[in-house]
Amino acid sequence: MTEFLYAVEVMINGLMAGVLYALVALGFVLIFKASGIFNYAQGVLALFAALTLVGLQEGQIPFAHLINAMFGTELHHFGWHLPALLAILLTVGVMILLAIAIERFILKHLVNQEPIILFMATIGLAYFLEGLGDIMWGSEIKTLDVGLPQGGSFWIEEKTAVLGGDGFYGFFIDKLDIVAALVAAVLVIGLTVFSQYSKQGRALRAVADDHQAALSVGISLRFIWVLVWSIAGFVALVAGIMWGAKSGVQFSLSLIALKALPVLMLGGFTSIPGAIVGGLIIGVGEKLFEFTVSSSWFGDAFGFTMSATENWFAYVLALIFLVFRPQGLFGEKIIERV
Repeated sequence: MTEFLYAVEVMINGLMAGVLYALVALGFVLIFKASGIFNYAQGVLALFAALTLVGLQEGQIPFAHLINAMFGTELHHFGWHLPALLAILLTVGVMILLAIAIERFILKHLVNQEPIILFMATIGLAYFLEGLGDIMWGSEIKTLDVGLPQGGSFWIEEKTAVLGGDGFYGFFIDKLDIVAALVAAVLVIGLTVFSQYSKQGRALRAVADDHQAALSVGISLRFIWVLVWSIAGFVALVAGIMWGAKSGVQFSLSLIALKALPVLMLGGFTSIPGAIVGGLIIGVGEKLFEFTVSSSWFGDAFGFTMSATENWFAYVLALIFLVFRPQGLFGEKIIERV
C-alpha cells in the first residue's frame, strides 16, 4: 500500500512538472499558429522576461556594466525596489515593445518567405536576446521573488498522511507547482477562447495558412505578428516567473525550450490544449518511469537512480510519436497535393 501511495505522489508531482513544461510550449504553439514556424527564441524570451522583471523589481540600472566600463563610473542601482505587481506590468510593457521591434526589424522583411528562413531568423534572434540580456542585466544568478508561495503544502501532507500506515507522511506537493497549474489552466482557457472565437484569433489561422492570401482579404499581417509575439512574450513572462521562482533566474533557463520539443511533438504544434496535454504526459511519464525503473531489480542491476532517465525519456517517447502519429495527438493532419 505504501509503495502504491508513493507512486501516486510521484504521478502528482509529474503532473505539476508537466504544467511547467506546457507553459513554455504554449509560446511555441502561438507563434507556430500565426506564422507556421518553430520559434527557436521562445526559451530565450522566457529568460529575457525573467531577467527584466528582476532588474526592474530591484531597481537595477540597465547596461550598468557597459556604462561603468566605458566611463569608469560605479553605477549599479537607482535606489528603489518596485512592488512585484508594478514590476510585472512594466515587464509586460517591455515585452510588447520587444514584439513591435521584432516585427519592424525582422518579420516585415520576411513576408511570404520560406519557413526555413523564418526559422533561421528566430535562431539569430535567440542569440541576440541572450547577449542583450547579459549586457543589460548581467550574467549572475538572480533570485526572483514576486510573492509566490514556496515549499511543500503542509495541509496536503496532513490530509493525505491518513491514507497510509506508519512510515508514510503524506503527499509532498510544492505550493508553487499548484499555483503554476492554476495559472496554466487560466491561460489555456483564455487562449483557446481567443483563438477559436475572436476575430483576431481567426486572423491568426489565416495568416499561418497563407501570408499573401491573408493580405488580399484585408488582414494586417504586421498587426497580427505584433499581437501574437506580444502574447507569446506574456506567456514567456509567466513561464519565466514560474521557472525563475523555482530554480533562480540564470542563463540555463533558456534551455527549457529543449524540454518543450517533445511536449509539442506529443500535443501537436497547432493545438493550445495539446500543449497542456503533451506537457502532462511528459511530466507524468518521466517521473513514473524513473520511479519504476529505479525501484526495480532492473534499476539495481544497471545502476539507474532517480533522474537518471529524465534527460532522455521524453525524447524517446516523442520519437515513438513521430513514427506513428507525426502530427501529435491534437495536431492538424496536413495533406498536400503534389
